[in-house]
Amino acid sequence: MEDLTGARFARLLLGAFDAMAAEVRAELTRAGHPGLTVANELAMQAIDAGADSASDLGRAIGVSRQAAAKTIASLEALGYVARAADAADGRRKQLAVTDLGREAVAVGAAAFDAIYERWKATQGAERVATVVKALDALALDALALDALALDALAR
Repeated sequence: MEDLTGARFARLLLGAFDAMAAEVRAELTRAGHPGLTVANELAMQAIDAGADSASDLGRAIGVSRQAAAKTIASLEALGYVARAADAADGRRKQLAVTDLGREAVAVGAAAFDAIYERWKATQGAERVATVVKALDALALDALALDALALDALAR
């Protein structure tokens, strides 16, 4: 294998993700969800998992509170997310994914699964499993570095 630079490695990761995202967007469009992005789908998954404010959503998907608020407003305008009064705190609005949102998430998840299965079939399940293990390890390393950085800032 040729020498791989960090920049080339990053482009490969991004290219693979972009290829998946383009297929998922196309499937969402075919299923009647035009304009919905993978980022929107990931946001709805985070909301469904308990992120019920812009701050929570921002933390869950790694964006600013302002960016999360824009995403929420967009998803709400499209009918994928609804806001309801918080029973415990009347000043607060809780987020919930609508039935339409759940339908879109299911379509996107199925598309991601189909791509993953196709890649296993074309690249070999063992080879793909090796890539997954490596990416898991890299993600854990990144979390550990983030924890160290936060610890250093707290001092």
